[in-house]
Amino acid sequence: MAKIAVIGAGSWGTALARALARAGHDTRLWAYEPEVVADIRGCRENKAFLPGVFLPENIQASNDLSFALNRAECVLTVMPSHVCRSLYEQMLPLLSPDMIFVSATKGIDTERHMRMSSIIHDVLMKRFSPRIVVLSGPSFAREVAVGDPTALVAASEDADAARWAQEAFSDETLRLYTSTDVIGVEIGAAVKNVIAIAAGVIEGLELGHNPMAALITRGLAETTRLAAALGARRETLAGLAGMGDMVLTCTGALSRNRSVGIELGRGRRLPEILASMREVAEGVKTAYATVELAREIGVEMPIAEQVRRILDAEIPPRSAIRELMYRSLKNE
Repeated sequence: MAKIAVIGAGSWGTALARALARAGHDTRLWAYEPEVVADIRGCRENKAFLPGVFLPENIQASNDLSFALNRAECVLTVMPSHVCRSLYEQMLPLLSPDMIFVSATKGIDTERHMRMSSIIHDVLMKRFSPRIVVLSGPSFAREVAVGDPTALVAASEDADAARWAQEAFSDETLRLYTSTDVIGVEIGAAVKNVIAIAAGVIEGLELGHNPMAALITRGLAETTRLAAALGARRETLAGLAGMGDMVLTCTGALSRNRSVGIELGRGRRLPEILASMREVAEGVKTAYATVELAREIGVEMPIAEQVRRILDAEIPPRSAIRELMYRSLKNE
């Protein structure tokens, strides 16, 4: 069994730690919040982010990065996208080239419009050339934590690293497929959160099933356009990290991004919605990064554009939908 450091103890990081511990790995979970560590050590539960899920003794929680990373074979990072660079820079002196780095963060950097694996590579190349795997697919944290069957994708340009993650993470509840299309997997993972906000808006407006089906289909189309323009394979977006994750996030009640959209559709303002949430809804920041990136490379993303306008209170949700419906007619 492997020694794995999980950096980030939100619901997704905790769920993955739980899955790895269930598979028998020596799992160390780093949390930013001291109260999270205290709860895991005291009652074997992450009350703040994943209440009601028992965490076994082979998950050791700590606020100390050096403890979590000591002799780790794999570093699984599950931090919010906006702190990815700063946290990797903080960890850099503690990392080594024999480690495999698995990124489960879904987002696009708002400043440089970089994918998470590119940020990790950028930081770690200061010391060594890293082996990086990205992990994505249709997965709600709570369902993974309790052992509901889940399929994910481990993508890497290093085939051996992807196979290592596949074998280490897979068990009777978690099945991993490998891919070499890192760009496609990361863009699918990030942009589906933007489309999920739009799906929530439709739900909040009580518009029915027809617009939801159209939104998911056209949202996948514009996500695929962006990914392909960046060098991804189109077929990747028809798989788990594209269509699979988008359908789940746009329709599932456990989606934070969908929940944001529902409240926007009901008339609440974004600052009020975010103030009531404990965890990050990645689609909010990613909406701005996606729109800016698409404009830079000349890709048309009308749904993402309207989500950005709704987030900024530039346009009411019903007006945004009306503008989408009145766009110039064209072939599918």
